Amino acid sequence: MEFILIGFSDFPDLQIPLFVFFSLTYLVTLTANILLMTVIRLHRHLHIPMYFFLSILSFSETCYTFSVIPKMLVNLVTEEKSISFTGCAVQMFFFFGFGGTNCMLLAAMGYDRCVAICKPLHYKVLMNDRACSQLVAFATMTGFTLSLIDTYFIFTLPFCGDKEINHFFCDMAPVIQAACTVNNGIEIAIFIFCIVVVFGSFLLILLSYVLIFNAILKIPSTEGKHKAFSTCASHLTVVVVHFGCASIIYLRPKSTYSLEQDTLISVTYTVVTPLLNPVVYSLRNKDVQLGLQKGLGRK
Repeated sequence: MEFILIGFSDFPDLQIPLFVFFSLTYLVTLTANILLMTVIRLHRHLHIPMYFFLSILSFSETCYTFSVIPKMLVNLVTEEKSISFTGCAVQMFFFFGFGGTNCMLLAAMGYDRCVAICKPLHYKVLMNDRACSQLVAFATMTGFTLSLIDTYFIFTLPFCGDKEINHFFCDMAPVIQAACTVNNGIEIAIFIFCIVVVFGSFLLILLSYVLIFNAILKIPSTEGKHKAFSTCASHLTVVVVHFGCASIIYLRPKSTYSLEQDTLISVTYTVVTPLLNPVVYSLRNKDVQLGLQKGLGRK
């Protein structure tokens, strides 16, 4: 059995322009993330918890885009737009596994900034190598365990023959709509997944920033406040865009679903948002800029 990914079939004249745009964006995203990971790896002054989490996030973002974009590009230039039942399940598993991992990694980065600003004297003890590795392991296990549960539940639904999916990849809502029967239990399980991963990690980040802002307000000098907040600005920018898109898609009432609008928003968080992470941290962070300059041989 196969699924037919309709995707951008309603815009036949835009197939080639979209292919060119998505290909260039994907190439830039891969290059930027690989370059960021390489710079962090090669420069010792970046071997601190914040950049350790950033390099893991870049790796996760790279895998996250790889699970969707190559298949989307192939579908844009070929008439055969099908994906096998197993291929669809694998794509969904890795997409939501890495997506959930990204959410939890952003929460870990928020905790790192909280400890750095609120408890600077204990920072090296609290954020040692073991603690950082445990946070990354927890983020990965949480993301992929919940993704495995939801993927299993969705693909135990009965599907009758070839089914059209009004999307460019195997997202949850379109695949469920392609099933022969309606199962409210599956939708409840999916909603719980979204609450745990998206809303849960966002609440952890929000709590971290409440503590951060409280600590910043106690700093007597304006320069000190600005310096403390500037260390969080890049992370906060990525968080707003990442969770903004995720909440629009996955934390809404069923009655407001619009697959056409969802396709457009999905382009944002599968193609554009992964590029945001390396760009924001490269443009706003002097340490990363210094590493890039050294890597390019500039003084």
